[in-house]
Amino acid sequence: MREGTLKVEYHYDFGSPNCYLAHKVIPGIEKRTGVSFTYFPILLGGVFKLTNNISPIQQFADIPHKMAYMRLEMQRFIKEHGLAKFRMNPHFPVNTVQMMRGAIVAEEEGYAPAYVDAMLTAMWEDGKKMDNPAVIIETLDAAGLNGAHILERIQEQSVKDKLIANTSSSAERGCFGAPTFFVGDEMYFGKDRLEAVEREIMRRK
Repeated sequence: MREGTLKVEYHYDFGSPNCYLAHKVIPGIEKRTGVSFTYFPILLGGVFKLTNNISPIQQFADIPHKMAYMRLEMQRFIKEHGLAKFRMNPHFPVNTVQMMRGAIVAEEEGYAPAYVDAMLTAMWEDGKKMDNPAVIIETLDAAGLNGAHILERIQEQSVKDKLIANTSSSAERGCFGAPTFFVGDEMYFGKDRLEAVEREIMRRK
């Protein structure tokens, strides 16, 4: 495939366990297809507000069979892809605005992959309370990143505005939750659509 002929975007928020699971599967798709995913940070709570949506835990709280089935499907996905390190965060739900602003900083400064790995590992393997600034700094420092610098930069208005713009743009394109994927202009929602995402990439190559 010629460079630049196909753009594949991954719209994500660290607060979603399914975003962690998708992140772990994406490298295999990239290797098989030869196409890299562009990570696009959004604020999931903002998307919910813009699209009049709520989280599945709220939406299906009074439907125990649905909740049980969702847990079953997650366990199937985890087993199928060998993601044994996953742990549900004991502090869930976590306010991710600091982490997601940090993702904007990491993009601007050129270390987004390392930042994303550090945040997702802390949230969904180590069970850290990632809305605590001290914990964020400690986690980033341990990953070889400058936690204090990143936390300082997330207070910049341009960083805040960029995350707001990303979130609005994502919702305008049809996103209503995360993980969401775009293969060109074709949208797919949820980690369970990754096989369809891969097929669409191959079809367009």
